[in-house]
Amino acid sequence: MKKIKYLMSAIIMVFMVIACSEDDNTLDVDGIAAPTNVSAAARITSDNTGLVTLTPLGEGVTKFDLMFGDGSEGAEDINPGSSVTHTYAEGSYDITITAYGLNGLSTTVTQPLVVSFEPPQNLMVTIENDPTISKQVNVTASADLAIYYEVDFGEAGSEVVQGNNEETVSFVYQEAGIYTITVTAFSGAIETLSYTEDFEVTAILQPLAAAPTPPSRAAENVISVYSNAYDNLTGTDFYPNWGQSTTFNEITVGTSQIIQYGNLNYQGIQLGSSTDVSAMEYLHVDIWTADDNDAKISPISSGPNETAYDLDLTAQQWTSFDIPLSFFTDQNPLVNFADIIQFKFDGDPAGGTIFVDNLYFYRAPSTAFSLVGTWQMAPEAGALGVGPAVGDTSWWNCDAGCVTTRACYYDDLYIFGSDGSFTNDLGADSWIEPWQGGSDACGPPAPPYDGSASATYTYNAGANTVTLNGTGAFLGLPKANNQGELPNVAVPSSITYNVTVIDDNTISVYIEAGAGVFWQYRMIRTSAPSSPITGTWKMAEIAGSLGVGPAVGDIGWWNCDTACVALRDCYYDDLYIFGADGSFMNDLGTASWIEPWQGGSDACGAPVAPHDGSNAATYTYDAGAGTVTLNGTGAFIGIPKANNQGELPNVAVPLSITYNVTLVDTNNMDVYIEAGAGVFWQFKLVKL
Repeated sequence: MKKIKYLMSAIIMVFMVIACSEDDNTLDVDGIAAPTNVSAAARITSDNTGLVTLTPLGEGVTKFDLMFGDGSEGAEDINPGSSVTHTYAEGSYDITITAYGLNGLSTTVTQPLVVSFEPPQNLMVTIENDPTISKQVNVTASADLAIYYEVDFGEAGSEVVQGNNEETVSFVYQEAGIYTITVTAFSGAIETLSYTEDFEVTAILQPLAAAPTPPSRAAENVISVYSNAYDNLTGTDFYPNWGQSTTFNEITVGTSQIIQYGNLNYQGIQLGSSTDVSAMEYLHVDIWTADDNDAKISPISSGPNETAYDLDLTAQQWTSFDIPLSFFTDQNPLVNFADIIQFKFDGDPAGGTIFVDNLYFYRAPSTAFSLVGTWQMAPEAGALGVGPAVGDTSWWNCDAGCVTTRACYYDDLYIFGSDGSFTNDLGADSWIEPWQGGSDACGPPAPPYDGSASATYTYNAGANTVTLNGTGAFLGLPKANNQGELPNVAVPSSITYNVTVIDDNTISVYIEAGAGVFWQYRMIRTSAPSSPITGTWKMAEIAGSLGVGPAVGDIGWWNCDTACVALRDCYYDDLYIFGADGSFMNDLGTASWIEPWQGGSDACGAPVAPHDGSNAATYTYDAGAGTVTLNGTGAFIGIPKANNQGELPNVAVPLSITYNVTLVDTNNMDVYIEAGAGVFWQFKLVKL
C-alpha cells in the first residue's frame, strides 16, 4: 500500500464541515427506522458569484426538505437524486436537511457551510490501494476553505469523480499499473488548487478470506478429497509429475489450507487408491482467481475415461460449484464413478492462477427436512427484526428487554401439519399493534389474524420457500406480506416466505415486504414431528434380507435364502416397535430363532432373556447421521448377538447399540452394524 500526503498554501474562500445528526421523531419500534446517513453534497461555481448547488443524500428516504440557513425561504419535497441551487453572500451558515422515510419518520441534520470568495489552500491528499478490493484506489483530500474536490484517476476514458472536502472517493481500475492521478480542490473563487502524483495501482493476487464453510454432513453422505470440513481420503497426491508447467503451493487463509495452482496449463490430482463414489450425487469445488480466467475440472476413472466441466469463474471472489455426477456420465458413459482414480484441472486459457478448496463428493441426506411440527419465535434478542438486507436488522430488532415485554407474542405457535395444514395458535393474547386496533401491547388476537382461518402450506425445499394459503395465516408478524405492510396493502390470501434451515429444529425466515424492506425471524421447533421410523417393523420376508459380509452391500459370507426364510418363519414374524414417545420394544411372540450360544439348537424356540423383550428400552433416531441407538439391555434389531463391540457370547451384553439406518422409502429400511472390524451384519426391514 502506498500513501502520499501533500501540503500546499493558497488563499481561503469556502469551508464546510459535516455536523452530527439527530432524529426528530421517536422510532416506532414495530416499523422501519428513520432515514440514516443524511447529508448534502455541496458544489459551488468557481466564478465569485456564491452560487451553491446542494444535493441532499441519505438512506431510506422518500423526500427531503432543505433550509438554506440565511433567512431565505427553503426548498421542500425534494426527490432523492434531485438538487437545488442557492446564491450565498460571503459568510457562515447552517444549512438544515430533513429526510423523511416511508412511514413518516424523519431525521434532521444541521451542516455548517462557510462561503468566502478566495481560493483553497493547504491541500492535503491521501492515496491508497484498497486493502480488500483489487485494483481499487481510495483518495481522501482536504483543503482549507475548499467546498469540494474532484479526482482524475488517469485511466483512459474514465470520468472525474467528485467528493465533499475531507470525504473519500474511490475508483476501480481495469488493469494494475502506474497512473497519473490529479486532485483539484474547488472553492467559490476562479482559482483552484491541484496536486498530481504518479501512483502504482496494485491487484490482489490471492484470496483474503477462506472459502465458504461447507455444511455439516453425515459421514456416509460425503467423500472428501480436500477440505477442512470433512475427513479426507488418505494418500492423495495433489502435485503428481504429469509433465505440466503448473506450479503448486499450499497457503493458509485464516485457519483454512488452500491449494494454489499457478501458471496453470493442466494439473492432475492422484487419489491414493480407486474410490467408489457412485452413491454420491454431486461434485463440489470452490475456486478463487484474481483475474478474468476460467478453468475446467475432470474426474477420471480407470481407462482413463474423463469428461471436463467448464468452471466459469468470477474474479476476486470464491465461486462455488455443485455439479451433478450425471453431467459427466451423460457426456461420456464410460466415466465410472465406482472407480475414480484422478482429477484434472485445465487452465482456460492456460497460464492463469487458481486457488482450490473444498473438493468433495456428496449426496442429499436420506431423510429430507420437514417443517412438520410446532414452531415459535426463538425467545432471544435479535430473533425478530427488520432491515435493508437479509442478515441486517439494523432498522429495528427486538432486544432482550423487548422479548420480555412481548412474552405474549413469543409463546405464539405456528403449527405445520403432516397433512399440509397450517394453524396459527396465538392463545388468549398476542402483541397487537395500532393498525389492528391495539396499542402496541398484549391483547386478544384480532381477526383475521387470530388463527380462526383454515389454512394450508407448501414447502419447496429446492427453492427454500414456504407458502401459506389462507386469509390470515402468517409467520412472524401479520402485517408483513409480499405486497408490502398492512394496513397499506390489501390483506393477502397467501404469503410466500424464504426459509433457511439452520438445523433440524431451527430455521431462519425472511420476507421482503416492499422493495428493500426485509422482515426477518428466527424460529425454533418446540414439538417435533413423529420420527420417520416410528411404527412397527419386521424383517422383509425375502431372500437376502438377513446376511453378513466384509462390506456394506456385500453379504457373500452368509445370507438367508428363500428356503431359510421359510425355515425361520418364527423369526421373520418378530416385531421391532418404535414408539412415538421414544420407547422401543422387541415383540418376539412365543417363539423366535434361538442359537446355540443362547442355549438353543439353531431352531425355533422360546425367546431367551435378556433378548426376549422383557426389559424397558428407548431409541434415538439421528436423521443427519443416519443412525438409530437402542438404549436398554437386550434391545436389538435383526439378530441379538451383533453389537458395536463384536458378537455374543464373545463380548459383554451391551447397555446400548447403535445401528446405521437408510430409509429407502416410508415403508422400507436398510440397517447394518459393524460387529467387529470388517464384519457387517445387514438387515432389510418393512413397516407394517
